[in-house]
Amino acid sequence: MLKNRVKELRARYGFTQSDLGKQVDVTRQTIAFIEKGEFSPSITLALKLAKALQTNVDELFWLEGDEEDEK
Repeated sequence: MLKNRVKELRARYGFTQSDLGKQVDVTRQTIAFIEKGEFSPSITLALKLAKALQTNVDELFWLEGDEEDEK
């Protein structure tokens, strides 16, 4: 399962799900599904999210069970 820090970083920067969705050209619902781990973003969307949240993809997403899971 793909884990992520989207919700944590979105909150840190004061973005609503809609704000972030507009920045990366997806709906608020898509952001919600990503945050819940119910949707795995494409590489393009992952890169856009990482840029919007001022981080890199491997800090934003990781596979459950990987050492990064300790975040």
